[in-house]
Amino acid sequence: MYGRAVALGAGTVLNALSTGVGSAFAIDAETTATVELDDSETVTGTVAEDGDADTRLIERCVELAIEAYGDGDATYGGSVRTESAVPMAAGLKSSSAAANATVLATADALGADPEQLEACRLGVEAAHDVGVTVTGAFDDASASMLGGVTVTDNDTDELLAREEVEWDVLVWTPTERAYSADADVERCANVASMAELVADLALDGRYAEAMTVNGLAFSAALGFSAEPAIEAMPHVAGVSLSGTGPSVVAVGDDEGLDAVQKRWDERSGRTWRTTTRTDGARIL
Repeated sequence: MYGRAVALGAGTVLNALSTGVGSAFAIDAETTATVELDDSETVTGTVAEDGDADTRLIERCVELAIEAYGDGDATYGGSVRTESAVPMAAGLKSSSAAANATVLATADALGADPEQLEACRLGVEAAHDVGVTVTGAFDDASASMLGGVTVTDNDTDELLAREEVEWDVLVWTPTERAYSADADVERCANVASMAELVADLALDGRYAEAMTVNGLAFSAALGFSAEPAIEAMPHVAGVSLSGTGPSVVAVGDDEGLDAVQKRWDERSGRTWRTTTRTDGARIL
């Protein structure tokens, strides 16, 4: 019993840590999950890019997907392996992409055709179960699963809005890593009034402006320099710290992104170009 699926990384419009409302947009960076099921009753996971990576999330995704889509009278176990172009612990939703791909691949192995948001919520449940998220990351997961830009209430796992966008994207990913579960929630609560403004902008379709306000507020709250965003602001439509960092994402036209890339290339780490995606996750 074999299944494969792919899901997308994403960038941030609004960090959900302050108010529970979040927004994200899918980017052209994929995570692929391969699941093989048997009757072993044990699930083991492997992350291709890091043999020592924590595999609890993808293993729990397999378990929950088996409960949801399997034959209740049968006993399952097996293995899951993920391969990803989304950097881990960089604020680009690698966990959400891995969870979505794993749930869909498990459903594929079981011969099921799950509804996307239902599958997405299983991944969010798994993330809560293993403690890799504070908010549940339904905003990130929904963007990864559905494509486009989404706005969500992460307290209720409700999709508030979705829109297809076509943006060129520039990403700067420094060498350090930041884990969402380690974010200072209390400091993020201090910028709740700004998060509410960002939510209003996003729900009004002003996503790029929302990004910039979010980036300035959460860079300060989470202890990251706002200098990369300030360098970008004269040249791009929107720029933000992505997730809980450390990556910074900018959207705009080629000329503006070229100007920003020249500045960001002088920084340590990796600067790279991509685009938004509107097609979302899929079974292969």
